[in-house]
Amino acid sequence: MFAERPSAPAVRPPALQATDSTGAIQLRLRSLAQLFNSMDPSPFHERDLDPTAEEWIVSSAKEAPDASRLRLALHLEDTVPDPADDPMVERAVHAFFQREAELEERRFRQLMRRGRKSLLIGLSVVALAVLLGDLIHTAMGGGRMADVVRESFLIGGWVAMWRPLEIFLYDWWPIRGQRNLYLRLAQMKVEVKRCGLRCEHDLIPA
Repeated sequence: MFAERPSAPAVRPPALQATDSTGAIQLRLRSLAQLFNSMDPSPFHERDLDPTAEEWIVSSAKEAPDASRLRLALHLEDTVPDPADDPMVERAVHAFFQREAELEERRFRQLMRRGRKSLLIGLSVVALAVLLGDLIHTAMGGGRMADVVRESFLIGGWVAMWRPLEIFLYDWWPIRGQRNLYLRLAQMKVEVKRCGLRCEHDLIPA
């Protein structure tokens, strides 16, 4: 699809122009078919977006202010209106990003389950390390070497807590942020403009 004319990219920057209240994403295509994955045999309104178009839309949306209302303007070189397809474009785009949001939600739940299991394992290892350290310390009759051995067991136990702490402190929020972005994209207004080769990248009126 996009590889048909590698010397003339389908997506031509600047694609994002935003004000305080509106984040407008401008996408220029030869036809509506170019927006969707040509290898997807699903019905029109259930198709996945083309990976290049999806990447451009998502990356542009990330640059928009968080409080803005996202809008997608599709500027088509194809000037022949299609009464059957045009009204379904917004539905198809919304459905695609809703599916992506659901996938991110599933990833989040899986991560939390993995985090809980890792936390249980980590706490068990810490408890065992403390117990063994104390037992060995007592068996060695105290002293500097016994202190070193006990501290080594304690440090090893806390190392086992690294993964659950990483999950609960850092790993979850990028997934949550991506899900929230997809939800915003699943609600944005989509407008089809058939303006031929004279398409201008102007903002969608608020």
